[in-house]
Amino acid sequence: MPIISMFYGIKIYIYVERDGKHNTPHIHAYYGESSLVVDFDGNIIEGQLPRKKQAMVIAWVMMHEEELRANYELMLDGQTPFRIDPLR
Repeated sequence: MPIISMFYGIKIYIYVERDGKHNTPHIHAYYGESSLVVDFDGNIIEGQLPRKKQAMVIAWVMMHEEELRANYELMLDGQTPFRIDPLR
C-alpha cells in the first residue's frame, strides 16, 4: 500500500481493493495506533482518529479529491501513484 502523503504525524496510504472489503475508492490514514478509512468525498468508512487529526484528514481529502481520483485511476492501470502535498 503506497504512502502518498504525511503531515502532523499522520500517514496517508492508497491502494485498490477490487473485490475487497472497501470497494469504494478510499484512503487509509494512520496516526499512532489509530486508523481511519475515508472515501474521496470525505465520508468515514471505518475507524477513528483523535478528533483534531480526523478533522485534518477529512479536510485534506476534500482539498485533494481530484488528485486522489487521478491516483486511483493510475493504480487501476497498474501504475505507481504520485505523492500529494501535505496539509500545511
